[in-house]
Amino acid sequence: MKPDTAIANPSGLIELTRPAQLLCAVLILSQIISLTGSLVLGYWFRDPSGQLRAIDFVNIWMAGQQALNGNPTAAYDEAIHKAAQVAALGNDFEGEYPWYYPPTFLFPAALLALVPYVWAYVIWVGATFAAYVAVIRGIIGSNAGILLACAYPGVMMNIVPGQNGFLTAALIGGALLVMPRRPILSGILFGLLSFKPQLGIMIPIAMMASGRWNVIAAAAATTLALAAASWLAFGTAPWEAFFPTLRAGSQAILTDGLSGWGKLHSIYGIVRVLGGSDALAWALQGLCMVGTAIAIFAIWRSQLSSFEVKAAALAAAILLATPYVFIYDLVLLAVAMAFLLRAGALRGFLTREILGVEVACLFVATFPTLGAPVGFAAVVLVTLLIARRMILGEEHVASGTRISPATSWSGTPKLSES
Repeated sequence: MKPDTAIANPSGLIELTRPAQLLCAVLILSQIISLTGSLVLGYWFRDPSGQLRAIDFVNIWMAGQQALNGNPTAAYDEAIHKAAQVAALGNDFEGEYPWYYPPTFLFPAALLALVPYVWAYVIWVGATFAAYVAVIRGIIGSNAGILLACAYPGVMMNIVPGQNGFLTAALIGGALLVMPRRPILSGILFGLLSFKPQLGIMIPIAMMASGRWNVIAAAAATTLALAAASWLAFGTAPWEAFFPTLRAGSQAILTDGLSGWGKLHSIYGIVRVLGGSDALAWALQGLCMVGTAIAIFAIWRSQLSSFEVKAAALAAAILLATPYVFIYDLVLLAVAMAFLLRAGALRGFLTREILGVEVACLFVATFPTLGAPVGFAAVVLVTLLIARRMILGEEHVASGTRISPATSWSGTPKLSES
């Protein structure tokens, strides 16, 4: 795609050219065909005999069942939890789907467990997907966002396992989207993300750097309220079981690589795939985390970059900082790319900027074929695109026009000749 496939207009909204619309339609259709074919052929959700296949979602639904049955701690017992999953599916399966989430995540799990397994899956995927699409549409600022959100190749990779990538992307993207106008709501959304603490490392750093103490306060209050509510609803036993389970899970997934290091789209995963030791992997991941934290603090402290660029940088940094990144977590990368496109719509696109976004999507799309941590390359590429925009300055545009840099996130931008 050439730089003019998405263009800035006087309202600051992204307009896709006809070829770009057709490309999005093709990508969406290919994902639909792939999902349909997998379902019909028995590679996904049900096997050729019609029996339910084990996917990640069975973990969520069964934890909810155990909470409703008055034994939420059972979700943290790997043997009991798997036996219950096998009973629910009606057949045994290889591997494990252990519960590593804090007790606060038992609330949505229990709500889903109120309905039968298949319907719960449909509701979960449908509701979280709708939230993700709404947030991307809100960031882009036009219906082009719906097409772009649906065309992103990470969509299928979250639907297939029934994972929570849509939810995390919606919470983080939504929090960033409303932050300039509704900081308390932004903090609440960040607080709801506390069920995945590994994705929250960079957020308080950005908020402190920019002096958004109301966002921090709202996030902390929401997190504490959820923890207190879970303690009242489920007691102390699940919390007592959670922390040892979390340590054991980190050991199993990272150090022992039971899920496969090639599924970890992080520096840690790459080092282990290449044969590096656990100590080396942690050392390099630690350096990446520290460097990312310093960069995020400087970016959010600076007055030179637009809010859109800061938001894109934070979304990408969240994925860079943690060693625990699976392919479904990369739905969050769509948030980073959406803010980057929003910056281009407001101030003009840099040469080959959109091509870079497309290549990042291509990296994500190749994961099912390659089975390697190619998602990390996608995150790095998007990070470089963001850095390039900051280094060159947002006045260096390819289109010959730019949006006045004096306009704010919530203001009405005006075109001016460069």
